[in-house]
Amino acid sequence: MSNSKPPSNKTANGNSELPKPPKLFNTLEKTYYAILGVSPWASEMDIRRAYRDLSKLYHPDTTQLAKDVAIENFRKINEAYATLSNADRRSAYDRLIQFSRFQYTNSNNGVKSQNQSPRNLQTIDDDGLPTERPLSGGELFALLLIGATLVACLVLVILVAWLRGDRLLPEAITPLSIFFVNHHKLFP
Repeated sequence: MSNSKPPSNKTANGNSELPKPPKLFNTLEKTYYAILGVSPWASEMDIRRAYRDLSKLYHPDTTQLAKDVAIENFRKINEAYATLSNADRRSAYDRLIQFSRFQYTNSNNGVKSQNQSPRNLQTIDDDGLPTERPLSGGELFALLLIGATLVACLVLVILVAWLRGDRLLPEAITPLSIFFVNHHKLFP
């Protein structure tokens, strides 16, 4: 039998070779965005990708970190992902940390200004281009109802005028009157 020791996780100077958690977990003032390593403008797909990568790295069953450090980091990652992956929770969190995806800039010189009146400010997205979102189902239905109401009102006006015996078009522009006027000129 050989007297072999299991491989040591110590380097020559006696330090452990285990990876250390990133600094972002060591500070309490970091946001959920910093915990996941994404910017506040990150898309849902970017947040999901960052969560997947970090959860693989810090899962207590698969990491080489100390169990208690891995559990704490994994808990923070899960908490951050649970908040940022839900649109309602994310917007509430953004309000909590006083973050806005829009910046207000002075339209004259582009310098941020807190004291400007709203009419002197314009909103810009992170890339400076205006963003539009597609209409929701409820908004499309409301537009459909408005259009249908307009058409129904026009039909009702024409129907009431016809039932009362009113002329729908003035005599001067009625197609038959134009024919008869021209017909009398041709055949006196």
